[in-house]
Amino acid sequence: MANQAYKFRIYPDAEQRVLFAKTSGCVRFIYNKMLSDKIEHYKLTGEKLNNTPAQYKTEFVWLKEVDSLALANAQMDLQTAYTNFFTNPKKFGFPKFKSKHKSKNSYTTNLVNGNILLENSFLKLPKAGLIKIKQHRNIPKDYKIKSVTVSMTASGKYYASVLCEYENQV
Repeated sequence: MANQAYKFRIYPDAEQRVLFAKTSGCVRFIYNKMLSDKIEHYKLTGEKLNNTPAQYKTEFVWLKEVDSLALANAQMDLQTAYTNFFTNPKKFGFPKFKSKHKSKNSYTTNLVNGNILLENSFLKLPKAGLIKIKQHRNIPKDYKIKSVTVSMTASGKYYASVLCEYENQV
């Protein structure tokens, strides 16, 4: 199996733009909150903390408004950074907090039970629904969508990077 990503320009409506901004903000928040709690826990106990985004949804109810898979991906990114640090601190360094001004406005969601669809010039995403897409090339039929990363450029343009998996025939 091999992966191939396709990047397309998307044209979200005003409501979808708000949702994308909320989602990337919540992803940054959950990453920073979980990192902060890991640091505190380690200082107190000397042990690693295994925390999940779900633990924070009762205290921070607004986290329920966004795609839970995006939050789960933030958790996996943090876990990778944390594990890399403990495996090889000289090479990787300690995970850094995400800055609102320096971080990219983006998030990644995964395909689960057909929640992502690409057809007829539209991309269907969890919580966002159908989004107009400029699909300048076709994805081969035998490719399976694995995930989509939605990002916004500094100039306010939106893009979707669609990661596909395909049989690697040699």
